[in-house]
Amino acid sequence: MLTEKQTKEIREELQSCTNPLFYFDNDQDGLISFILLRRFIEKGAGIPVKNSPMDETYFRRVKEFEPDKIFILDVPEVSSEMFAKLEEYGAPVVWIDHHDIDFSKVPSWVKYFNPVKDEKENIPVCVLAQEIVGKKDQWLGVIGAIADHYVPKFYSDFLKDYPDLGIKSEKPFEIFYNSEIGKISRMLGAGLKDRTSSVFRMLRFLYEVKNPYDLIEEKKENKELHKRFDKIDEKFNSLIEKAKEGVNESNILFFKYSGETSMSADLSNKLSYLYSEKVVVVAFVKGERVNVSLRGIKIRGVALDLLKEFENARGGGHENAVGCQLDLDDLDKFVEELGKRIKDNS
Repeated sequence: MLTEKQTKEIREELQSCTNPLFYFDNDQDGLISFILLRRFIEKGAGIPVKNSPMDETYFRRVKEFEPDKIFILDVPEVSSEMFAKLEEYGAPVVWIDHHDIDFSKVPSWVKYFNPVKDEKENIPVCVLAQEIVGKKDQWLGVIGAIADHYVPKFYSDFLKDYPDLGIKSEKPFEIFYNSEIGKISRMLGAGLKDRTSSVFRMLRFLYEVKNPYDLIEEKKENKELHKRFDKIDEKFNSLIEKAKEGVNESNILFFKYSGETSMSADLSNKLSYLYSEKVVVVAFVKGERVNVSLRGIKIRGVALDLLKEFENARGGGHENAVGCQLDLDDLDKFVEELGKRIKDNS
């Protein structure tokens, strides 16, 4: 967790700005981190970050909103070009994260907060945000945390407040896939995959939502969100069934797909939940490049070391969850070599 001093400092940073701009990672952890902080100060605009690293194309939002302070939430990497533009712009930058990165690349002028940097437990940013804003709206913190494979300490309080929406479990994905609060989390994840205008409508709805029932019950304000979830969920379940066809005696479950919408992280999470004994490799093909999502015990070290052997490959993530990009021509070789290394290490 953050120290008491760090929590106070971030709270003061939030309360001392008049027109903040929030960049947040395009998943439930990033989304809820933003929503919690935005509801706390009741001001500011939020921009989901879909690229890794966050590059200079996102600077146009700074020119658009002219913020007096910039917050970066749950974004593991920001390009040097983007930082150069932000430094020239001159507004203070506060970066809150939980990824294990090369901390030497964080500019000295950025106010950076990350428990991992202080050799503490890796905790989703939305849980850190919940700590900053206090106990109000803890149901939101639960939504972001379970999607990031983490059960927060305040989940027990959530069960007392909403016993019909959760299940008693210490396993985050059990809650994520088998409870109403999990369904809400999956719904918001689907909402982030919609058109930009729809995402911004969802954000405005979340600024004012009173309780989780306002999300569960379909109404005029969230009808578009429910419709998007039903469409994405149908496609998701279809892809899961196709992926199951590839299950065999191998230590790797490999699934490759393409289409209009990438849902590799969601697919790899569900497959890892279903086949916890396997290393899961899900590849989304887009042109001549492929985005790969990997899940497995201590997979990061093996995967990132292997990526060094492939030109134009890059990746990062957590100890048991990695995302990477490489050329399509290298995909089969990458999966083959990964299987060999996992077998050698077992």
